[in-house]
Amino acid sequence: MTNAPSDRTSGPTRRTTLAGLVGGAGAVLATGCALSGASPANAPAPAPSESASVPAGGPTPGVMTLFKDPTFNFNGLLALGGSGFGAAEVGEVLTAVNAINKAGLSAQTYTETFRKLGDQLREQPQGSKADQQTTRFRALRAAQYYGQALFFVLGSDDPAGEEQLYKAGRGAWDTFCRLCDPAPVTAKVPYRKTPLPVWFFRPDTSGERRPTVILTNGSDGQDVDMWTYGVSAALTRGWNALVYDGPGQGQLLFVDQVVFTPRWETVVTPLVDWLVARSDVDTDRIALTGLSMGGNLAPRAAAFESRIAALVAMPGCLSPWLGFPAELRKIVTPDKEETNTIWNKEVVPQLPPDAAATIKKRIEPFSVPAMLDARKGKMFTDFWTPAQLIESLDITNIVGRIKTPTLVLDYDYEQFYPGQPRQMFDKLTTPDKDFLKLTAATGAQLHCSPMAPQQHCDVVFDWLQEQLPGS
Repeated sequence: MTNAPSDRTSGPTRRTTLAGLVGGAGAVLATGCALSGASPANAPAPAPSESASVPAGGPTPGVMTLFKDPTFNFNGLLALGGSGFGAAEVGEVLTAVNAINKAGLSAQTYTETFRKLGDQLREQPQGSKADQQTTRFRALRAAQYYGQALFFVLGSDDPAGEEQLYKAGRGAWDTFCRLCDPAPVTAKVPYRKTPLPVWFFRPDTSGERRPTVILTNGSDGQDVDMWTYGVSAALTRGWNALVYDGPGQGQLLFVDQVVFTPRWETVVTPLVDWLVARSDVDTDRIALTGLSMGGNLAPRAAAFESRIAALVAMPGCLSPWLGFPAELRKIVTPDKEETNTIWNKEVVPQLPPDAAATIKKRIEPFSVPAMLDARKGKMFTDFWTPAQLIESLDITNIVGRIKTPTLVLDYDYEQFYPGQPRQMFDKLTTPDKDFLKLTAATGAQLHCSPMAPQQHCDVVFDWLQEQLPGS
């Protein structure tokens, strides 16, 4: 780690820092913004800028308020946004929101309500026989709602049900895919000891060579999110689209127990190998996108995989570690034992339940022991090891290697990686690079534009088709 060793005699200073962390930990850990950058709840909202961030614990600027808590609100907005691509229903989401608020907002009520909604959609409609398309899109919406429940299950009364809940969502996704026309080609692409599950979507079965986009998810998204943020848009434009679970994601995390790797090129290269072997892929027009933390993973891969013809970082992220609160990062020292002593004796005992659940969720893709402890309702004891992995994802000194045309997206009030998209753009040396910020003026603010995925896809695919002539 790059942190300087902590001074064992500076206890009061460190305790002051930790007091700042635990005092507002729920909102801080959820948004990834340091408390020092937060605005008081009664302060005027900052104007959109490169560094504008959502005030921790305060109102979300210019955004519909579904829940008063910003973490739950952000996730609710993602579900609502998916309705534009059939991956949710506005009435279903808002009815669930009302039920949760009436019962009292908590991880338990949120998880329980969305899980039940997923279960209902997976059942046959009462008094009728659903046709294939009805069953298909009910399954897609169910996958969305199971994903919503999955995000908060570690803070619920049944954290041990995490894997089962993931499998319910995966089952719904697989049902949706099976009923698509044409159904995506499924395969297991070799990757170390654990193959990568892939879904290869095509507009038709003509065998025509087409441009293809590889869609890279983030640290806590599900496959249904890739439908909303790329597959549907690709198919309507005559593109192929490849969805996959990489290490730290989906099946590889929740079932196979494989965490993230800092060498994402070792993940993407086998996918490209698989694509170029297909006769219906134009091997000169393979694009790569990365959503959320995928905006760190995809650029890393493109820096080493020369067959990528165009890259989109959504948003650009140089260092996921900087998305964690500064107060939390400061406890990490070069010494594992010292760090874990601070963590277990000074931090964990003071974490309120909501903050504890959030940090369990944020750390699980980087530590199997942390995930397994969380499923038992326990807090992990080794913070140092996953912190090393998260910090190793830094690509500040890597992006200069990228030669392919690159689009870096940013968002008004980016709450996880504020300032990083512009920093990535400035470090790119490829002459073909573009920077674009999606704004509150059109409802596209916040990390990944949760309220405007259609606008998001328009921007991305307009740029891709300009970069890859003939698309």
